[in-house]
Amino acid sequence: MSKREKPLHSLIAGSTAGAVEAFVTYPTEFVKTRSQFSGKRESPLAIIRNTLRTKGVAGLYSGCMALVVGNSVKAGVRFISYDQFKHMLADSEGRVSAPRSLLAGLGAGMMEAVFAVTPSETIKTKLIDDAKSPNPRFRGLMHGTATIVREEGIRGIYRGLFPVMMRQGANSAIRFTTYTTLKQMVQGTMPAGQSLSSGVTFGIGAIAGLVTVYTTMPLDVIKTRMQSLEARQAYRNSFHCAYRIFTEEGLLRFWTGTTPRLARLVLSGGIVFTVYENVIKLIGGREST
Repeated sequence: MSKREKPLHSLIAGSTAGAVEAFVTYPTEFVKTRSQFSGKRESPLAIIRNTLRTKGVAGLYSGCMALVVGNSVKAGVRFISYDQFKHMLADSEGRVSAPRSLLAGLGAGMMEAVFAVTPSETIKTKLIDDAKSPNPRFRGLMHGTATIVREEGIRGIYRGLFPVMMRQGANSAIRFTTYTTLKQMVQGTMPAGQSLSSGVTFGIGAIAGLVTVYTTMPLDVIKTRMQSLEARQAYRNSFHCAYRIFTEEGLLRFWTGTTPRLARLVLSGGIVFTVYENVIKLIGGREST
């Protein structure tokens, strides 16, 4: 008899995991985003050093609340979507093959991109871009969001929707497939009914994050450029953005920010899956099917 996550509990566990992960790993997201803007290239250490000197520790958390709120919603949508898609695609014994897990993850990624990721990441990116100026215009999440909507309309917080959908679809497909496959392999070597320890869950999640980074990095760079403050003047669309990066800055520019994103997603994968599994256990969120 297989176990299935209850939808409400899956939403609660996913949202909690997303909020915790976003806050803990935010400085790496800040550094990654700053390194991907066009203009002067800076190493991660140089960005951290300059930010601490000019803005203090608080500077490394510019735009943080946008990501915490967005990541909480995103993770909730991601897990509840993935669990539902996975249940629909599971075989009679409740197992999901790698191709079907890939499909479920792709669907979950598309859902989270539309309902959570694009608005929160567009706002976060604009806040980080604005914060690097000597006289920032935005006074925080609420003021920044209101200003963006007033000046650009709803489209202003949905810029970069296409690359975000592509990135999130690929992210979730690869991450969930890697995690589910490794989890099933490990469980296959354990006595029936025995749960994975938090350490093993963290390790499997971290490996899933590692694989995800290198395969989806170009989409992340394009997404960041399309959500920057200068995007409307610089790029006609995502394909034009990719073309300009390739012809003007070279192929390797698509992997700019890999180190801080790698640090974040390895930690993220471990934190998210570990918190999720433990919250599900705590609230008794799995039911027999």
